[in-house]
Amino acid sequence: MIRFSKLLNRTATAIMLGSLLLLAGCHFGGTKDNITAASEKGKFGVVIEAYKDGQFLVDGALLSAVDTGSHFAYLKDLGRLPKTVLLLRSDESKIRKVHLQYLARMQLDYGFQAYYDDGGTLKEINPVETKARALEDHHAPMKMDEHQQGKDASGGAYDPSHH
Repeated sequence: MIRFSKLLNRTATAIMLGSLLLLAGCHFGGTKDNITAASEKGKFGVVIEAYKDGQFLVDGALLSAVDTGSHFAYLKDLGRLPKTVLLLRSDESKIRKVHLQYLARMQLDYGFQAYYDDGGTLKEINPVETKARALEDHHAPMKMDEHQQGKDASGGAYDPSHH
């Protein structure tokens, strides 16, 4: 029977406890959910902001979802497509579901990683869970008042034979 000295047993125990503490320390704080958007903003290729009606502020310009997608297509053609995109809330609008759905579509179309600020915490957009939607100019259809139907711009009866 092999007998180990007390010093060797204590040393082995101390090494095992130290290893467990080290592994536990590596595990805590290792998730990206703990990273704040403010501290990480400069590490993204492009930062865009959510705006009203599913629109985006891109480099100070107000763009529809279609135009934002065209912007990324242009960057791709130039060979300057970012690897990561961060979506922040603007002064005019918080990040809404429609913003996430449009950005998820762009993520699929152009292959970048998209993140958004969820109350100060960064979260990655998963296109499947977010249910990416086709890009569109997010406008409600206009309805004509009944008393205006059949009239021209001056308010007179519309007669196509006069044109």
